[in-house]
Amino acid sequence: MTTARARAHSTGRLPGKNGADQRSPGRARIMGVLLILLSLIPAVLCYVAFASWLPSDREHYREYRAAEPCPAHATAQLKSDCLSTRRFTVMKTVIKTGKTSTYEAILKDGDSWRGVVDFGDPGPLLDRLQPGDRVTATVWRRDIVVLSKDAIRQNSSDAPRDELQMNAAFGMLAALVAAQAFTFGAVRLVRPRDHKPFTWNPYGKQLLIAGVATCFGMGLPAVWIGVPWWTVPTVGVPVAVCAAGLLHHRLRTRAAGGV
Repeated sequence: MTTARARAHSTGRLPGKNGADQRSPGRARIMGVLLILLSLIPAVLCYVAFASWLPSDREHYREYRAAEPCPAHATAQLKSDCLSTRRFTVMKTVIKTGKTSTYEAILKDGDSWRGVVDFGDPGPLLDRLQPGDRVTATVWRRDIVVLSKDAIRQNSSDAPRDELQMNAAFGMLAALVAAQAFTFGAVRLVRPRDHKPFTWNPYGKQLLIAGVATCFGMGLPAVWIGVPWWTVPTVGVPVAVCAAGLLHHRLRTRAAGGV
């Protein structure tokens, strides 16, 4: 008895029946409300990803693919939507790999323009360029989207890409975080004195890691393979739900004294 009271005094809680801690239900309910309110943030991000960001990127890419070379004597307004070409001279290139990789070509057009073109990787053209080389730039909507020399072409970082799978992966991750926060909050409202295992450590942390791994594990291969973007949430959501169920079952088994 003395030991139990001393432990209760050190933790600030009184032991209940069978040694269970009597946690404040009011505090748990407040935390539940906060979690539910916080779940609205990733829910909104999920909506924006699928309702605005993904359709916008898809339309942007379609317009780029449909763009044709600018006709002779094209007006400035027409040139904004067609593909124009300009000649530039390479001043220098920057190729740095590591935690913060940098791939740049610094170009000049006589004495009137100097600028930096960013790339996602060094090849196939950037690592071949030398100061003084003359290159041809393809311009679309005032951005240099392609740089070429001697029939070797390389897309710049500004070139629209068909990578909607990653848009879907980010949207799915936001949906999973929203569902997790809402569920953990709802459990605290319904069971304020006993909301385990719906706590951050270890279940919440494991769920978040599993969600991130699922989203990027689906999104990146989908980009590389080229499957439609909707396969990411179609396959990823059931995988995430199964992972959540397996983690929950394992924690319950351990709590019950199983292996």
